[in-house]
Amino acid sequence: MRALDLNAATWRKSSYSNQDGGQCLEVADGFTAVVPVRDSKNPQGPALTFAAAGWSSFVAAVKGDDLSA
Repeated sequence: MRALDLNAATWRKSSYSNQDGGQCLEVADGFTAVVPVRDSKNPQGPALTFAAAGWSSFVAAVKGDDLSA
C-alpha cells in the first residue's frame, strides 16, 4: 500500500470534539475511499486513515449511542 499524500488536505475539527482545547479530532474531506483522522493538538503528527465505509459505520454508531464499553 502506498502512502497517502495529505500535504494539501483541508482539515476540519469534528463536531463531537471537546471545544475547550482537549480531546479534539480533525478529519480531512475529499478522499473517496478513506477518511484521514488526526489529533488537532498535534497537526504535524501522524494521521490515521480509515476505510470510508468503516468510518461511516463508526459515526452512525456514535450518533445512535450504539457503542458499548
